[in-house]
Amino acid sequence: MKHSREEKIEALGKVIDTLDILRVECPWDRKQTNESLRPNTIEEVYELCEALLNSDKANIKKELGDVLLHILFYSKIGEESGDFDIADVAEALNAKLIFRHPHVFGDTKVNDSHDVEQNWEQIKLKEKGGNKTVLAGVPKSLPAMIKADRIQEKASNVGFDWDERSQVWDKVREEIGEVAKEIDAMSQDRMEAEFGDLFFSLVNAARLYGVNPENALERTNQKFISRFNYVEAAAKKAGRNLKEMTLAEMDELWNEAKSIEQN
Repeated sequence: MKHSREEKIEALGKVIDTLDILRVECPWDRKQTNESLRPNTIEEVYELCEALLNSDKANIKKELGDVLLHILFYSKIGEESGDFDIADVAEALNAKLIFRHPHVFGDTKVNDSHDVEQNWEQIKLKEKGGNKTVLAGVPKSLPAMIKADRIQEKASNVGFDWDERSQVWDKVREEIGEVAKEIDAMSQDRMEAEFGDLFFSLVNAARLYGVNPENALERTNQKFISRFNYVEAAAKKAGRNLKEMTLAEMDELWNEAKSIEQN
């Protein structure tokens, strides 16, 4: 269902009004702080990500509402401390969107989305209170794989990248060799360091070929879970325990699961 601009604003206003009441009259809502809400916020964002990965439209709507509640909640806490409110948040966001899109709201010319991304890094450095360095905008608390992707993307946007994307495979092969070398030496610390370098180079390769590494790995996670669940269920149906089965027997069930996926 499509709503008018007025209906959207009215609906958002209702949520703000409800939260104002809950903040006063509900003991749980009243005692919440930025610190106490943070773990819940992380959980809600992950639940939204899961709904997005599953293309679950009903849950996407539900989880977006939960994330929106947290945005409003933090804004309410900021209002109570006299620092900012939801209007300040929205005004700052709108100003940032306009400033970062000079190709829409100004005279800058771009040919494609790559030009836009390159401009963004330079624009962010010019923003008042913005990033002081190219990599400063990468949150320290990001999961390592997402952080690696963002680091490499930002570096690329200022020209620090391979001339040809195929060149990345020389680096990947080099890192595989370094891992093998440290495995032979049995140095646990060096093995960890070299595995890290290998993962970093693979994330870079994925980026260069237009593949989101986080989505790619999660896709494989879900595929493994589905196949392993099939193996476990088939074994149980046959009255078998996985620990009592041979690897060859489990592989046979695994291949059955793969064939079912392909049909």
